[in-house]
Amino acid sequence: MIEHGAEQRALFRRWPAGVSVVVAELDGRRHGLTVSTLVSLSLEPPLVGISIARQASLHELLRDVDDWAASILSGEQEHLAQHFARGVPPLILWDGIDVREDDARLLAGAAGWLKARTVDEVAAGDHTFFVGALESIEIGNTATSLTYVHHGYKGV
Repeated sequence: MIEHGAEQRALFRRWPAGVSVVVAELDGRRHGLTVSTLVSLSLEPPLVGISIARQASLHELLRDVDDWAASILSGEQEHLAQHFARGVPPLILWDGIDVREDDARLLAGAAGWLKARTVDEVAAGDHTFFVGALESIEIGNTATSLTYVHHGYKGV
């Protein structure tokens, strides 16, 4: 049996994971969080999923909204990954952050964007896995993507 997840954490730190910022907004409350758990689940119907820790500030907001957005970060956006990973207070979370004019949940300059509507939630230990039906998807103009591996971000 694995004790306290140390071996699991150590193993998965060796496996590169894509990095995105997931954003939800309700009644003027907009919050974003860096995640490396965004996955494509199904092409027919088009479904994606994200795993969010129950103690994360985004968790309850995701439970209260019908839809959310994700910006898949480019290899040059490590600063955004760090910003949204460190628990910045909501009042200053968006200070100096470039967002798209058509949707403030989407970060400018990303490798790609998607919008999803939550269709299922699955309790998974100390996380909840949110299943989203894709409502839109767009590929950005950047040639690189950001990954997280061996305790650090790397553009590929």
